[in-house]
Amino acid sequence: MNSNPPLYRLADHVVVEPLIDRWIAWPHNFSPILYGFHFLNYQKAVLTSYIKNPAIHVKSSSNPKLLGGPFVNVPQERVEEIARLLETMERQHDDLITLAQDLTAFQIKLKQEAKGQSLEAYYQLLPDSLRGFVELGYDYLNNPVVRCIESLFYESAYYKKDTQSFRIFALTHDDRPYYMSTPRLSGHDAVEWRMPFDAAAVDAFYRLDTDPRPLSEISAMLALQDESTLLPLLSDEPLTPVQPWTGDSVRLRYFGHATVLIEAEGTTILTDPFISVSPEAADRDRLTFRDLPARIDYVLITHGHHDHFVFESLLRLRHRIGTLVVPRNTGIYYGDLSLKQLAQRLGFKQIVEMDALDSISLAGGRMTAIPFLGEHCDLLHAKLGYVVRFGDEQILFAADSCCLDKYLYANIRKTLGPITTAFIGMECIGAPLSWIYSPLLPVKSEREHDQSRRSHANGADSALELLQTVGANTAYVYALGREPWLKYFMALEPTDDDPYMVEIRKFVAAAQTHGIDAQMLYGKQDLFCGDKAHLRYVKEQGADYEYN
Repeated sequence: MNSNPPLYRLADHVVVEPLIDRWIAWPHNFSPILYGFHFLNYQKAVLTSYIKNPAIHVKSSSNPKLLGGPFVNVPQERVEEIARLLETMERQHDDLITLAQDLTAFQIKLKQEAKGQSLEAYYQLLPDSLRGFVELGYDYLNNPVVRCIESLFYESAYYKKDTQSFRIFALTHDDRPYYMSTPRLSGHDAVEWRMPFDAAAVDAFYRLDTDPRPLSEISAMLALQDESTLLPLLSDEPLTPVQPWTGDSVRLRYFGHATVLIEAEGTTILTDPFISVSPEAADRDRLTFRDLPARIDYVLITHGHHDHFVFESLLRLRHRIGTLVVPRNTGIYYGDLSLKQLAQRLGFKQIVEMDALDSISLAGGRMTAIPFLGEHCDLLHAKLGYVVRFGDEQILFAADSCCLDKYLYANIRKTLGPITTAFIGMECIGAPLSWIYSPLLPVKSEREHDQSRRSHANGADSALELLQTVGANTAYVYALGREPWLKYFMALEPTDDDPYMVEIRKFVAAAQTHGIDAQMLYGKQDLFCGDKAHLRYVKEQGADYEYN
């Protein structure tokens, strides 16, 4: 008689949402500086509005035309819970509120008074909330700048790990309340786990994706008294291990949005992971966590926007990831947060911070960071594209980069040689400056300026110009956010008549007339490129072999 207890893994339909103060965790509520602004100028305002009139929020949340608006999608009978949440947040984060108010006021003061004279006397005028945390300086046009020393804020009382937790629940369908406007209240349908994001226990829990454990062990891990609450979240169905790619070409597995798994010569690289689960009411026509290899050598992050630096996916994969690659920030503007420091606080141990043209040697190739223009509303923030090379094949992952200056790509081609395959973004309308960045700005942007400064990628003409400049013969349009599992993050109800879809069709037709094979990606797809004979030759020369 077999006395061994049954073993369970996380079921395929289980979501684990990392939360901060019961809100979906993302860079703007994780960084202490940004969180002060985001809470004061967005979360507090949204919750206060809901408390005053919950009915209008519930009604607006069900209107597809208002998707992504500042509306709390919580039943109005729970208004008292929202009121208690706001009261708790105001009490717990009174220091962050003061920080945001003081930093705003001091920036305005300097803007009005500092005209090029020495700023040394202003250190004595710093409010207590900023003393010991900032440096004062000028840009080269004598505009004053308050530089926040981000690492000091993380090491201070401003950074509160005790606000971090996880919400574990079964996903019936892809729809979830919009991440930025709706906190996640407790309920019988979810397991609440209070645990800092960087804890080793988090990796142990996420190993349940591939390493089943006894029910008693899982219950103890989550400090649960009632094991029955866990059973709907678990499965005893055996998993088929993901086999390493050993084919004769580079395999590119498209997981949706900007996520591509690159496999060649035993190396695995994943770009901007935003990984879906399998909702109970959805079909399996998607790639999920169970389709990823046990080991991911590199994860490449192009920029820190919420849909590219995704806490939910990164934390779930942390124990599988060898090295996390992130772009270096300027260190000057507080909105331009350090993704390296953020990742360190998320518990990543091996992080490589890259500048443009920095490279990493691979077995049989190399990956190189390249400049990333546009998409950040003219804000100078941390962002990079990546060129991954195996054999003679060079593959560009441009994410939301926009070809604002073809001469930049001409210089890249001079340095790296022709880029044969390009993954490019073409969401050419984009959100205005105010959508994400308004809470961070000391002075509200004029509407005309706000609408002109948009987070957009390429249109048809600039996309074609980019491809012709780098010498690409194959192009994949990606990073459009049209997959259903991104709806709660992207606030999109995609149709074939969307303006950017018109541009994509125009681009595909134009590309084909110029001998470029172009297509738009959606959902999942396996793509192949490269010749293994070239890969073997390069590998024999050593990872540092340079092409002419």
